[in-house]
Amino acid sequence: MSDLARISHTIGNRPALIIVDMINGFTDPACPLGGDYPDVVAANIDLLTAFRAAHLPIFFTTVIYRAPYQARVFRDRLPALDVLTPGSEWVKINSTLRRRPSEPIIEKHWASGFFKTNLKTRLIKARADSLVITGLTTSGCVRATVLDGLQHDYKVFIPKEACGDRNSKAHQANLFDLHAKYADVVSMKDVYSHIKGPS
Repeated sequence: MSDLARISHTIGNRPALIIVDMINGFTDPACPLGGDYPDVVAANIDLLTAFRAAHLPIFFTTVIYRAPYQARVFRDRLPALDVLTPGSEWVKINSTLRRRPSEPIIEKHWASGFFKTNLKTRLIKARADSLVITGLTTSGCVRATVLDGLQHDYKVFIPKEACGDRNSKAHQANLFDLHAKYADVVSMKDVYSHIKGPS
């Protein structure tokens, strides 16, 4: 069976960068939730540099559980999530990304950066017209955030070098599926070219 016909989108004039869960708990192999993603971290640093230079909106997400009842079913299934508590080093944004105070952190309890958060409201206030979504993991929180971005009627773009997964096969399969139906999987070069304009 052939793939569905699809039409590629173009990044808008004011894209927002959403960096999903690039926190110590996911980027440090010492954490039970973590992995080793030096290339993904480096790609996000480069994207941040470009978005900051263009004065475009930037958002980070993290996962924090402040009460035992929050996301109880999710946490019962994945007990390692219980390390993501207030004040823990694991919930902090990876310091190499050098998050600025003006760049909001969206605190979430589930996979999507949109679900039961104020991310949509913040995007409206920031006048974002499209989304560039990166981070960890491709098959989990990145995918969920991409789907919700589409379901909020945003054109969504995923720079393939700037997201990662604990399982390389899951990473590739999800990029393929997301590109087929829900978003445009692009290269870092594509994003840079759009943001910087013609040379």
